Amino acid sequence: MHHYKLIIFDWDGTLMDSVARIVSSMQAAAKQCQLTIPTQEQVKDIIGLSLPKALGVLFPKGSNDQLTNMLEQYKYQYVEGNNPPSPLFDNALLLLDALKGENKLLAVATGKARQGLQRVFSVTDTEHYFHASRCADEALSKPDPQMVLSLLEELNVLPEHAVMIGDTSYDMEMAQSAGVDRIGITLGVHERDILNRYQPRAVVDSLAELQQLLLPVTTRNAE
Repeated sequence: MHHYKLIIFDWDGTLMDSVARIVSSMQAAAKQCQLTIPTQEQVKDIIGLSLPKALGVLFPKGSNDQLTNMLEQYKYQYVEGNNPPSPLFDNALLLLDALKGENKLLAVATGKARQGLQRVFSVTDTEHYFHASRCADEALSKPDPQMVLSLLEELNVLPEHAVMIGDTSYDMEMAQSAGVDRIGITLGVHERDILNRYQPRAVVDSLAELQQLLLPVTTRNAE
């Protein structure tokens, strides 16, 4: 799998260990808005969707005012509330450094809004690794392929020369619909059997394992 020119990463649950923070924030926001508090599994299952779409799934009977308040309260809880830490996963920086050293094009396709992605780029000092990114407020929500297709167009890469890395069925379906290879990773939301439904080239359990797939042996041995 060394031939890919463009490697597109999901963010939450793929590069950043943020699932617990998302769950905690969503549950705290629902409590503040006096909505039924969703379970951990219910929240995990919407990670990857745009926030408005996710709230529509979690609170189908919520009024427009309730959902608007919920959106603002969730943002507050995630950024300023008392939440679990959300570090990058082990080997994330090593992987990004190694891919950059091989002159790979790197991109992000995320369910975060642009403001949210820029915040975590700043916190993790990782924006310089990526040649382009697409957020949920700039394109149709996953699993629609628009994010991937627009990245291909911007970076002038054919679908067969790109691969999508993600932890959810939304990532896998998005890539499949765009005609792009995909690799699932089990660090985040969905388990191997769900990821395998979308015919990924592989499913890995760590970023170190992913690096073994994406980079030549000579590069890995040099580290």
